[in-house]
Amino acid sequence: MNLIRSYASWRKYRETCVELNKLSERELNDIGMARGDIPVVARRAV
Repeated sequence: MNLIRSYASWRKYRETCVELNKLSERELNDIGMARGDIPVVARRAV
């Protein structure tokens, strides 16, 4: 069960990173983020 939960968390992290990386610099700035913040924000989403 723990393995399944870990995999699901990893998938959510990756999906969040992919979606945020699709945004332009301007869009990221509009939501108060820099491109370097994406891993931190994605980790919080898990």
